[in-house]
Amino acid sequence: MDAKILDSEGKEAGQVSLPEGLFGHKPSRRFLHEFVTAYLANQRAWTANTKGRSEVSGGGRKPWKQKHTGRARAGSTRSPLWRHGAIIHGPRVGRGSRLDMPRQKARLALAQALSARAQDGGIVWVKDIVLAEPKTRLAAAVLSRLGCRGRTLVVLDAPNPALARASRNLPSVLVRLASDINAYEVLRARTLVITQPALVKLGARWN
Repeated sequence: MDAKILDSEGKEAGQVSLPEGLFGHKPSRRFLHEFVTAYLANQRAWTANTKGRSEVSGGGRKPWKQKHTGRARAGSTRSPLWRHGAIIHGPRVGRGSRLDMPRQKARLALAQALSARAQDGGIVWVKDIVLAEPKTRLAAAVLSRLGCRGRTLVVLDAPNPALARASRNLPSVLVRLASDINAYEVLRARTLVITQPALVKLGARWN
């Protein structure tokens, strides 16, 4: 499976061979949905917390005697039925539902996501991205010449401080290492820009 590779000017610079085990999958919508659901659920901090009856302040004294008042029985002004009272079944710290996603399934989801992007023409292969200066306009110009539109994921083999700094002011551009990407980020991006060294690293990661 071959694809054309571009240089930083957007001109064709040859062909690149894509690993069949990474880009030759038939994507399963249900399987990818399962992964994305688990991934997003596990990103939640689960730090919301409400107070129960034992934690809310006040309410130590019985508001009125039990009988002969004509009112309903009440033992505390901090009952969940009262204003400023406790919360019934509210969220608690650490009571989140973390969803398990085995490593093999996450790897398969990444391969299916990359295959889906390759099949719909959403991947741009580039030899390398080199900026003379860490300037936003230079990064935007390079991505424009590569034909990037909308949300873009740039995949590198190693940290590129100049590109990372230049792309910070581009809200639709995300720079990631080949060792860190996942199926959610691939599916969320409209265009993937993958350098040739990053492709080698992706192949090594898959093997």
